Amino acid sequence: QIHIAESGGGLVQPGGSLRVFCATSEMTFTWDYAGWFRQGPGKLGREMVAEIFRDGKKNYAEAAKNRFTIFKDSLTHAVYLQMNSLEFEDTAVYSCNFRGRDGGNYWGEGTLVVVSS
Repeated sequence: QIHIAESGGGLVQPGGSLRVFCATSEMTFTWDYAGWFRQGPGKLGREMVAEIFRDGKKNYAEAAKNRFTIFKDSLTHAVYLQMNSLEFEDTAVYSCNFRGRDGGNYWGEGTLVVVSS
């Protein structure tokens, strides 16, 4: 069974940067899609922040454009989200989603990002 683990969350001041990281328990796992989603405090459901496809195509939520960058490690298939110019509104639990080439849909438990002065 594939397990997803996120890391890199933490406390950061407004305007600061943070990089979160998402990896699978199986090094040979390959995916067609990977995305970062977030759920802010008091909000229902998760929203897509950034996504990347196997062919390298990327999409970003409007709030993430020009501030966040999603990229992958070609060797390990891990996925990163570089977040710059963080704002209070970016406070959320950030979760990673993989859609594997095996047909599975996998979620991690999330990593908390808190933007506070």
